[in-house]
Amino acid sequence: MINILFAASEAVPFMKTGGLADVAGTLPEHFNRKEWDVRVMMPLYACMDQELRKKLKLKGHFYVDLGWRKQYAGIYETKWRGVTYYLIDNEFYFGGDKPYNLIHEDIEKFSFFSKAVLESILYLDWRPELIHCHDWQTALVPVYLCSLYKSYPEMSKIKTVFTIHNLKFQGRWTLKGLKDSTGLPATLFTPEYLEFYGEGNCLKGGLVFSDFVTTVSPTYAKEITTPEGGEGLDGLLKAKGDRLRGIVNGVDEEFDPAKDPYLSIHYSKKNVFEGKKKNKIALQKKRGLPERDNVFTMGMVGRITDQKGFDLIAYILEEMLSTKDLQLYVLGSGEYRFEEMLTYFAGKYPERFSVHIGYEEQLAREIYAGCDAFLMPSLFEPCGLSQLISMRYGTVPIVRETGGLIDTVKPYNEYEDTGTGFSFSNYNAHEMYGAINYAMATYIEHQDRWQRIALRGMEEDFSWTRSARAYEELYQNLI
Repeated sequence: MINILFAASEAVPFMKTGGLADVAGTLPEHFNRKEWDVRVMMPLYACMDQELRKKLKLKGHFYVDLGWRKQYAGIYETKWRGVTYYLIDNEFYFGGDKPYNLIHEDIEKFSFFSKAVLESILYLDWRPELIHCHDWQTALVPVYLCSLYKSYPEMSKIKTVFTIHNLKFQGRWTLKGLKDSTGLPATLFTPEYLEFYGEGNCLKGGLVFSDFVTTVSPTYAKEITTPEGGEGLDGLLKAKGDRLRGIVNGVDEEFDPAKDPYLSIHYSKKNVFEGKKKNKIALQKKRGLPERDNVFTMGMVGRITDQKGFDLIAYILEEMLSTKDLQLYVLGSGEYRFEEMLTYFAGKYPERFSVHIGYEEQLAREIYAGCDAFLMPSLFEPCGLSQLISMRYGTVPIVRETGGLIDTVKPYNEYEDTGTGFSFSNYNAHEMYGAINYAMATYIEHQDRWQRIALRGMEEDFSWTRSARAYEELYQNLI
């Protein structure tokens, strides 16, 4: 049995603010449990669901030296779907009504957590052969391991994997502030290690000191080695060479139109088009749009920001909504300027456009099931989840060719009758509109082709089991 410890700032079901939580909380249960014992360690936040807190069992406590401070760390244990979770308790760091705060507070908070991960290994009667760290919040684990803990016999053979979920977030703060928060030796705050253009950079430390770096899609792994996508770290990432790899995330089994608890009308590959027509009518009825089963419906679910392509939407929306054969459904929240724009156009075109500012899981599932197409014109997308979910529901994705969207959506080729979606290359509003029009024309004029595209998408394997097999191979090679 090989022991693996996931270290992450969040994991479902205990805490979720983004896709990191899905990876850290779902991937571990899909490893071959006859060969791998994968456990998860995360902070115990005061804002965690109280019903989940009741299931935690106190294992004990220890203290963490953090520079000039010695801090209490309680350690709790529980099981979820057969996976053991350890939660590190400290009310000073993990109190409050949200998991993340101002960056200088978070730097010290996650410096404490990273060191507590290693201290817990000295305390527990279970020790990992490898620690898999996720994003900048746990990037200091490999740094501590290779500096302050390198002389510990219990630690000397532990390998580390560091996964970048979004390179834009790096845990940057002043050099003086990072030195004080971490208690690391001054010799590490140089351009070779933690210094980054005059600042301290936690994520850079994880890249330098980890044994292997992964990210969430093969194309994103290539993009971050370029000046355009590397966020200033492209040289370091390029130097990792064959120690950098992209592995696509999976989709949880709960996203299944045949048994989705949020849907009143279920369907599978056997009756997908009858089922989707009924869900389309139900969505139109719920959102107050004309009930037409032959209109082309397109959905968007997620953050309403530049990164998700809403500046392109803003440029082309009036022209798009002038099309009588189109209905657009948007669900999400984000930048105020985009929310105001969408609200205005929903009022101007009430028969063609529905927007819900905020988030409702049931409405999200109804959009996935009731729409014909799903639009994701992202500026960048490390992996992406919505395009994977949409294909599960027989909803054809229209995406920009970036990051994980390239790796998961195969462009439609009408001459060979292949592909699982539609795509465009340049970050350009009219190029996006061209892809939308091509998809709409295919839907209206060639229903048989459209149905084959949708079915091919439903047949794609984006399970967590597939991702787990790739990580098992990587771990095995490292260990």
